[in-house]
Amino acid sequence: MLLLEVISGERLAKPERGKMRVHKISNVNKALDFIASKGVKLVSIGAEEIVDGNVKMTLGMIWTIILRFAIQDISVEETSAKEGLLLWCQRKTAPYKNVNIQNFHISWKDGLGFCALIHRHRPELIDYGKLRKDDPLTNLNTAFDVAEKYLDIPKMLDAEDIVGTARPDEKAIMTYVSSFYHAFSGAQKAETAANRICKVLAVNQENEQLMEDYEKLASDLLEWIRRTIPWLENRAPENTMQAMQQKLEDFRDYRRLHKPPKVQEKCQLEINFNTLQTKLRLSNRPAFMPSEGKMVSDINNAWAGLEQAEKGYEEWLLNEIRRLERLDHLAEKFRQKASIHESWTDGKEAMLQQKDYETATLSEIKALLKKHEAFESDLAAHQDRVEQIAAIAQELNELDYYDSPSVNARCQKICDQWDNLGALTQKRREALERTEKLLETIDQLYLEYAKRAAPFNNWMEGAMEDLQDTFIVHTIEEIQGLTTAHEQFKATLPDADKERQAILGIHNEVSKIVQTYHVNMAGTNPYTTITPHEINGKWEHVRQLVPRRDQALMEEHARQQQNERLRKQFGAQANVIGPWIQTKMEEIGRISIEMHGTLEDQLNHLRQYEKSIVNYKPKIDQLEGDHQLIQEALIFDNKHTNYTMEHIRVGWEQLLTTIARTINEVENQILTRDAKGISQEQMNEFRASFNHFDRDHSGTLGPEEFKACLISLGYDIGNDAQKKTGMMDCEDFRACLISMGYNMGEAEFARIMSIVDPNRMGVVTFQAFIDFMSRETADTDTADQVMASFKILAGDKNYITVDELRRELPPDQAEYCIARMAPYNGRDAVPGALDYMSFSTALYGESDL
Repeated sequence: MLLLEVISGERLAKPERGKMRVHKISNVNKALDFIASKGVKLVSIGAEEIVDGNVKMTLGMIWTIILRFAIQDISVEETSAKEGLLLWCQRKTAPYKNVNIQNFHISWKDGLGFCALIHRHRPELIDYGKLRKDDPLTNLNTAFDVAEKYLDIPKMLDAEDIVGTARPDEKAIMTYVSSFYHAFSGAQKAETAANRICKVLAVNQENEQLMEDYEKLASDLLEWIRRTIPWLENRAPENTMQAMQQKLEDFRDYRRLHKPPKVQEKCQLEINFNTLQTKLRLSNRPAFMPSEGKMVSDINNAWAGLEQAEKGYEEWLLNEIRRLERLDHLAEKFRQKASIHESWTDGKEAMLQQKDYETATLSEIKALLKKHEAFESDLAAHQDRVEQIAAIAQELNELDYYDSPSVNARCQKICDQWDNLGALTQKRREALERTEKLLETIDQLYLEYAKRAAPFNNWMEGAMEDLQDTFIVHTIEEIQGLTTAHEQFKATLPDADKERQAILGIHNEVSKIVQTYHVNMAGTNPYTTITPHEINGKWEHVRQLVPRRDQALMEEHARQQQNERLRKQFGAQANVIGPWIQTKMEEIGRISIEMHGTLEDQLNHLRQYEKSIVNYKPKIDQLEGDHQLIQEALIFDNKHTNYTMEHIRVGWEQLLTTIARTINEVENQILTRDAKGISQEQMNEFRASFNHFDRDHSGTLGPEEFKACLISLGYDIGNDAQKKTGMMDCEDFRACLISMGYNMGEAEFARIMSIVDPNRMGVVTFQAFIDFMSRETADTDTADQVMASFKILAGDKNYITVDELRRELPPDQAEYCIARMAPYNGRDAVPGALDYMSFSTALYGESDL
């Protein structure tokens, strides 16, 4: 009856001896009615069973009462009472060795579980380090005695019964453990506060690691750019084609092997930066500002400088190769003409300085005069070759030929010798003319032979020179022009042969006259040194050179046909790949602004696009191979396409960067939507409003467009603090505009622009727009909430100690707080006190750590 009075809170009637059973049943019914009023369901239990002493029924009822009033209210992370109590025990005993709580029977037999619960909340009551797992009786008695003495928890269990039983009673242990839960319920608030702080600190630590990773990756990329640009800006020319070809090969290796990984690093750096900024905004942290010179814009500027230097370097290489090719051709031409001229002038100075006319007869004088006239004719014929030699030397100097000093010296020697020949020729003519009056006889046949043989000889020398002349062409038309000129030259050979026969006929006539009239001759023509043997030898040489020239022209024609095939092959592929890249860029742009399906659908669509783009890479590589063949063949232009390999490379890199950036934007939108609880309908509404005011389809809004977009969404920005009005119908919106006078506070709008455009670019991206709207529609952790959590851990003090931090927080996060919290300097400070208030505000950028 006493138990029932305690349960019901009412004074029951004491039964008289004669009416004992009736009164007992009445008293028990009152208690059972009270228990039922508290929501306890008693099945198959009546007052008669209790009065009659049914032990099983009585114990069942007592357990139901205990379960309702001592255990049922226990809840940990939305679990049932039993599971919540077990989870609470597991968490509290997790740091203790040799303690593994899995149930409410055998897990408690060694007594260490009870001791761990007490030590976790009141470490001064038990020296846990001295307890032994092999002494369960001592452990249990220690825990029961301490709980009864210091925690006001009565001794409900017997240590010997627990140790001596294979499986202790689960309900008894659960009842006893629930007493510990209620005794330490105040500590649960501290645990919740600690969990909140752990969550905030974990986010902060992760963000700091991302910042460090960004700084390192940005430094490495900028350092690589800094090292590469001087190499690309080096314009030191080489003297040989082989050296310049090696430079071109090094540049190709840079394009194929060194640059592509850096393009990926740059793209990944931008993605990491955007992801970090999104996480900072979602966790209500201030935006990340990289170190000076390491902003994404700084890296883009450095990359632009790299690409500018790269473009100029490639142009310089190709120009240098053309220059060296031209120089080699001119140098060989100079040496050939100079050798021919030097061979011709050999001995001419000595001949002009002879004094043979002083002792010559009249006929000899006349012969010497005619011979001199023939020499002058020959000299005039060689004037053109000397001018060509000087012109070639001048062009070599203008093209900065590396061996210009030796060329200039040789050219100067030829010019000086030519001037001297002119002076000596004039001097000899004057001497012969002085004696001309004494010399009247002239051998017309020798003179005619000399006059006709000299130009014919010069023509043959010119023909041999032209037939042996090297040529350089770049198109089919140019080689066809050379072939046509060569055919025209061959057409003149019959007439030239007739001239040769005529000249030889003159020589034969002289020989006939000499034989006929027995003329006393020295045996040589006094007017020329050109003999019929020389004419025949040179003519035979010309005939041999003609088929060689034919073969050279045919080979060059075949090479030009191969080059034309390479041009057409490259042009056909480039004319397909170029428009394909442009089409994909436009399709990605449309996907990024359209609202077809959910964000996940858009993300899947973009990833399919990315896969199709990556699968297109072999065609780019094939085009690179064709381009390399074109460069190796020294083909410098292609009329079959307007696309260059540089255009294709830049378009391909932009396509990869654009698809990666677009996928990252959609992922960040999903991250923002999930973190802020934004529905798909809200996202569609935000996107529709953004697209409506993005009239140029650039993917960004200007300040005025952004302001109009906010107003269209019902966002009222006055001259005071911002107020979110929610969505309005047309009449409410019109009334709002009238009441505002359409005067959006400049200071408030400037504050909003500093949030959505922290880099002051003058535009608002869709991601920044979503971040702003999500921040206005969702609740986040604040500095005040974190400060309140620290205050719970500190027991309502204005400071917190090192021991309290280490007891309530995980070791790594406790040390994180200790290292960054400033000392507390208030009047109520104690030694070692830390200021958790300034630390909390610093986490959200409201003060400095």
